[in-house]
Amino acid sequence: SPYAQMFASQSLIKLVSRTTSSLPMDHRLEMRNYLLNYMATRLKLTNFVAQALMKLLARISKYSWFEMQKEQYVFQTIVNDVMSKFLQGNSIDTCVIGIQILTNLTIEMNQVSDPSRSFAKQRKVAASFRDSVLLDMFNIACSFLKQLTKKPIDQNNQSQITLVSSLLQLTVQVLSFDFIGSCVDEASDDVSTVQIPTSWRQAFLDGSLLDLFFNLYGVFTSSLTALALSCLVHLASVRRSLFTNNERPIYLNALIQGIRSVLEKPQYLSDPNCYHEFCRLLARLKSNYQLGELVKADNYSLVIDLIAKFTTTSLQEVWQCAPNSVHYLLGLWQRLVASLPYVKSSSPHHLNDYCPQVTKAYITSRLESVQLVIRDGLEDPMEDYHVLEQQLEQLSTIARCDYEQTCSLVMSLFDQAASSYQECLQQSQRNDGNFLAYEGQLAWLVYIIGSVVAGRTLFYIAEESDVLDGELICRVLQLMKLLEERNPQVLSEKLDLSLLSFFEQFRKIYIGDQMQKTAKVYSCIGERLGLNDESMDQHFPFLGIQPNITFKSMRHRTLFYTAIGRFLMVDLGEDVKFEQFKNQIASTSVNEEQVKRTIIGLCRDLRGLAAAFVNRSIYMMLFDWLYLLSLVVPHLIKALIRAVELWYHDPNLTTPVLKLMTEIVQNRSQRLQFEISSPNGVLLFREVSKMICTYGTRILLLNDIPERQIMLKAALSGNYVNFGIFRLYGDDAFDNALGMFLRMLLSIPSQDLLDYPKLGKAYYSLIEALAQDHASYINNLEPNVLLIILSTLSQGFVALDVNISTFCCTALDYLLTNLFKEISKAKKSSSTTQEQSSLFRVLEHKSDVLQQVLDTILNIVMFEDCKNQWTMSRPLLGLILLNEKYFSELTANIISSQHVSKQEKMSSCFSSLMDGVEFSLFTKNRERFAQNLSGFRRDIHALLGASVSLQSETSSATMMTS
Repeated sequence: SPYAQMFASQSLIKLVSRTTSSLPMDHRLEMRNYLLNYMATRLKLTNFVAQALMKLLARISKYSWFEMQKEQYVFQTIVNDVMSKFLQGNSIDTCVIGIQILTNLTIEMNQVSDPSRSFAKQRKVAASFRDSVLLDMFNIACSFLKQLTKKPIDQNNQSQITLVSSLLQLTVQVLSFDFIGSCVDEASDDVSTVQIPTSWRQAFLDGSLLDLFFNLYGVFTSSLTALALSCLVHLASVRRSLFTNNERPIYLNALIQGIRSVLEKPQYLSDPNCYHEFCRLLARLKSNYQLGELVKADNYSLVIDLIAKFTTTSLQEVWQCAPNSVHYLLGLWQRLVASLPYVKSSSPHHLNDYCPQVTKAYITSRLESVQLVIRDGLEDPMEDYHVLEQQLEQLSTIARCDYEQTCSLVMSLFDQAASSYQECLQQSQRNDGNFLAYEGQLAWLVYIIGSVVAGRTLFYIAEESDVLDGELICRVLQLMKLLEERNPQVLSEKLDLSLLSFFEQFRKIYIGDQMQKTAKVYSCIGERLGLNDESMDQHFPFLGIQPNITFKSMRHRTLFYTAIGRFLMVDLGEDVKFEQFKNQIASTSVNEEQVKRTIIGLCRDLRGLAAAFVNRSIYMMLFDWLYLLSLVVPHLIKALIRAVELWYHDPNLTTPVLKLMTEIVQNRSQRLQFEISSPNGVLLFREVSKMICTYGTRILLLNDIPERQIMLKAALSGNYVNFGIFRLYGDDAFDNALGMFLRMLLSIPSQDLLDYPKLGKAYYSLIEALAQDHASYINNLEPNVLLIILSTLSQGFVALDVNISTFCCTALDYLLTNLFKEISKAKKSSSTTQEQSSLFRVLEHKSDVLQQVLDTILNIVMFEDCKNQWTMSRPLLGLILLNEKYFSELTANIISSQHVSKQEKMSSCFSSLMDGVEFSLFTKNRERFAQNLSGFRRDIHALLGASVSLQSETSSATMMTS
């Protein structure tokens, strides 16, 4: 039965696919010959059986391609065998089977994604297939098609129709072949450049090949016409370098002449598949050829006129049935407009005449679609956001061609829709259908305005265009004001989403660190909307300090002033504008009854500005105001410290104050770079130290968890303070800050560092910063404090957050490196009175502390999913070198705990771990150990096959605190 044949074929495919060695070559060759004879004598096989047998034949040929018998590649004769058995003087049905065999063979050879086989070997087979037989298959298909088109084809002859279909499918597969191994994404509908081999040039030099497939247009059924157009899409994508400069215009003229013939008979494009393929063909016209070449082609003016009419008709009438095809038409016009600055030809391109027509057709069709969606229940194109985003991006370029005409159209349509929408809002009894229609039209227009504003590029920058942008932007902002007055229960998701999209485009173009001065846009907005004066709290309630304003809503002040700061950065080339702006903040009146709220608001405002000013010159204006220029500021800093003294128990105040200080000391984008003679770095750290000590002293009185170490971390790692100056001149600011940190650390249960993620990240990042630049300070702490720090590091290695684990690795590596240097110096020195660090003494008297850390890291590397293996290797090498004897004992215990059959291999793994590793922590030695560790971990996983845990005699907590 057919199902038994199908089952047998699938089973053989699986057998052949496993390995070529599982089936002897003689058997595979015999099977191949049997399949050819079987299909040649049984022409009426069920379709799914025939396809399965063809796939089996192709799979055998592919996996045996380089097999030899009597010094001949016997499997590479497949095309000749098919020719002799199926294609020479046989019936049409026999020819169809032969063509389908070649098609399946091409598909199989083009697939190189079999994970069980080497990619390089699969590409080698594909390359050999390309060089030896693929051109022959292409010539076979073209030759048969030419013979069939010499005389009229009987449309009722199903055998001939099937043959033509098979030939076109073979042609598509041959032209879709991955000629250069670029692994084209098969899920994509776009055709990349077809890398035709140079040996194929002769077939493409004249226009006869294009004429062959254009002549098939409209001759057959719609399905065959779509296949013929698909072949033309690939032929239009043939690489440019295949032709010389004299040959390329000939090929292009034949292509344009064929497109003209299709456009003059558009009735055959009523089928969606034919229409889609033709849109793809038009898109390839510009993708593969330059505009300067197109304008010189024969009949360019006539063809570009036909394409423009076809595009406008498609946008107005066909979008409902083929929305995905519109993408290619818009892409053609986008590329044409984008290439205008590079055209050097004097021939007219006519884009200024046709692009406004295309833009108008798109805009009006989108507005008309709103009524159709409401009335007929059609799918709303606005809801397919991915397609919408693509089309708007394409429109943004097209609309910039004759931008004045585009803006005039958009403004006229927008004013009409906004006026009608406002009238609906004012009516007590409104028509819901009309109201939804106006909302939908406004949503489309807002999307389109955002799109055309986003089209502002370096090629189209002009004051006139910026003025037009300003007019469009004003209309959207006026619409927002109108929406604020509507009933809160009347909401429009589409309109709100369109506004978000508009502001995203507006932000990209007119707000940013790299934005140039755009006075025309902002002056237009200011004049039209009266936004020249600063906004007051009646427009933004969260800027107020009244009792009815919640502390939670006051958080918006930071984001608000961050946005204001970015606006300032657009045109902040001089100190004058910043002076004007800072006076607005400094003049904030303080009501004695609302001091707390005033301080909270001011801190959030200043933090917003500091977050926005990432440029050094601009940030230094703010910094100078805070620390040097203004007489208000010394009182401000004292007021902040005094506020923390009074309201240390209230996080609503301490959080914004401490976050402000943290933001000020953040050296983001190297904005804190002082002159070599400037004391500002020292003065800044003094303020940080005062704040930390003031807050820390009082917060310790509460049963609470301080989470503010990140401010100290930012100050320590900013690289703008020479901390040695403090001790040199007897300034205790640095020691006070670190001392307060240790007091806070001792007040926190160690488990809380892992239970509270924010606290853990702040603590471990600070420890890393201290260990990097102040390792000697940590190494000389009191032994009990040092033990606590080592205990927290040991716990951090097993944290779920890989960042915490990385902090621990880096910190411990710095500490061990410092200790290793101390031990090396001690061994070289003959003095017995050399002062020893606390960590050195801990290692001598409590060696089990670092041994336990060694256990933990080795366990993670060997038996867990270690995501930061390279980082783990850094401290692991130091631990092994400092505990050589213990490491040998640990290795022996691990080996003895394994099954007898695995002990020898386990011993070999540990030997390879230290192979070539010297007793040093030099970079070269570290890299050698890291490479060894990678191989060690891979071998361990292969040996054990599952995760196990190292068994320790005592727990980590017991060892660290005993």
